[in-house]
Amino acid sequence: MKFERTSRFDSDFAALPREHQEQFRSLIPDFHTSTEAFVASGGKTGWPKRLRVHPMTSAPGIWELTWSFASPDGRATFEFVNRDGEVRVLWRRIGDHSIYRTP
Repeated sequence: MKFERTSRFDSDFAALPREHQEQFRSLIPDFHTSTEAFVASGGKTGWPKRLRVHPMTSAPGIWELTWSFASPDGRATFEFVNRDGEVRVLWRRIGDHSIYRTP
């Protein structure tokens, strides 16, 4: 699975404290494996509970990932995109609950 990032995601990520960046990076191997399984199954494979991945109800086609409800309040949004017949993850936003205003 390949990943892309929006410029907004890059800005959001750069603004996070290093500890929060490291927490996000630590979940990427599990997310990568789970994403490959999800796409290969046509969306029938579930996500690990610890990743808390769900489609957003207020923004069709965009998904949310929550890795922490406490300090830090860690959340990210992403969507699946097709590039030359290949499904990829496009990371859209990262930060706290406020990113849901413009996911």
